[in-house]
Amino acid sequence: MRRALLCLLAVLALPGCGGPGDAQAARPDVDGCAGSWLRPTPANADRVKAATLCLLNARRARVGAGPLTENPMLELAAERHSLDMATRKFFEHVNPDGVSDAARIVHTGYPPISIGENLAWGEEEESSPAMIVRAWMNSPGHKANLLRSGYREIGIGLAYSAPEPQPVPKQATIYTTDFGAGGR
Repeated sequence: MRRALLCLLAVLALPGCGGPGDAQAARPDVDGCAGSWLRPTPANADRVKAATLCLLNARRARVGAGPLTENPMLELAAERHSLDMATRKFFEHVNPDGVSDAARIVHTGYPPISIGENLAWGEEEESSPAMIVRAWMNSPGHKANLLRSGYREIGIGLAYSAPEPQPVPKQATIYTTDFGAGGR
């Protein structure tokens, strides 16, 4: 009996068997948005973008703002800017060449009527859609953009790198969200 108990304790101490090596239990989706805790990768980019949009629309619904819909021109502007920040290691709305967010968005052919942009980046769990949206909601300027009822469309761009050199490389993601009124 004693030997069986010792064997059972040894098995429970192994990672994955109830011991300290166990991974944290899966977190429930935020606001019913599947994938809200995903760490972004190129393989799950569509799911991460869908989770981000779901979270944003849930926040907007709480204040009576209409849902945002995806727009390919805004997505192109957002994707290009996230990639540019990752490649050239900067984190600003205006790129090192002096091109503003408005100019980048209009360059895609999007009408220059009521446009805006939010940026964020995070490492590891901080890069999940839930944490990025939480950060935006805790920033008055970003929150105002997200909840602005005049915005009806969005483009979400991701890049899989930190926007500044890191002493120890970690999984990181840069988010750009470009907003527009849809030419109205």
